[in-house]
Amino acid sequence: MRVLAVVLRAVVVGLLVVVAGHAVAVAAPERISHEQLPFLPGISSLPGTEPADVQAVAAELADGNTGAVRWSRQANTRVPMASITKVMTALVVLESSDLDRAITVPQEIIGYDGKYGASTAGLVPGEVLTARQLLAAMLLPSGCDAAYTLAESYGPGQDAFVAKMNDTAQRLGMADSHFTDPSGLPNPTDDSTYSTPADLVALGMRAMSQPVFRDIVRQQSFHMPAGPDNRDHVWQTTNRLLHDYPGTVGIKTGSTDAAGMCLLFEATRFGQPLIGVVLHSSDDSGAVAEDDAEHMLNWGFGPVLSALPIG
Repeated sequence: MRVLAVVLRAVVVGLLVVVAGHAVAVAAPERISHEQLPFLPGISSLPGTEPADVQAVAAELADGNTGAVRWSRQANTRVPMASITKVMTALVVLESSDLDRAITVPQEIIGYDGKYGASTAGLVPGEVLTARQLLAAMLLPSGCDAAYTLAESYGPGQDAFVAKMNDTAQRLGMADSHFTDPSGLPNPTDDSTYSTPADLVALGMRAMSQPVFRDIVRQQSFHMPAGPDNRDHVWQTTNRLLHDYPGTVGIKTGSTDAAGMCLLFEATRFGQPLIGVVLHSSDDSGAVAEDDAEHMLNWGFGPVLSALPIG
């Protein structure tokens, strides 16, 4: 009964009580975890049910606090994940620290980006940025030029950096993941970089525990003013869920011909985070991946938590 009472109290979080013509804010109730919520019709997702209309070939939704899986499809199936790979690239950089180091954009980004028709942050060889700025350039507009530049500095070199990516994956228990490129491009082959929904949710949780990473991926845009050694840059996120689904706090899109449209995402309701991933939701429509994520989140939160205050 105590849990049900807490749930019912939660329904009124953020509502206003009008007293004598004045709005009075209701005090916030105590926080509860998703595991404590009873599976009641109209309150939360029911055991034995699943989110409707999810098109992804492989997907998973989990509790963002504990990692407990709420729902999955082909959770351990190895598939390419395109630019979601950049989450691992960011994690390697973050765990290496020294985010204020000055890094010169190498000439090689021109051939690297051009060979694959890669998404870029508009970096120009010879520009000097900090690692922190390059993380924003990589994670928001999905700049492969920024990923390559970070790998060159933190490897040092591409091969050494990729080895660090795979070492980190092994340390995190991502037994069904392998990396051959810091951007997730089809290098050397379409499926040489691969992972699974289960591994990517674990990676996402680890990355989102890093304050610098979390602060970057929750932003819709980032402005880096021109300086003595760099151009003016404005980077917009590729993650439309940040704009379209209230409570979204990240994290990364991805797309290649082989991977299709992919999205690793996290959102919160009443302090309760859900983290999930959809892989190959569509061949060419990012909107389908976004819809998949919204269906999963709405199912996971249930109608009550979905209506509660964000954050």
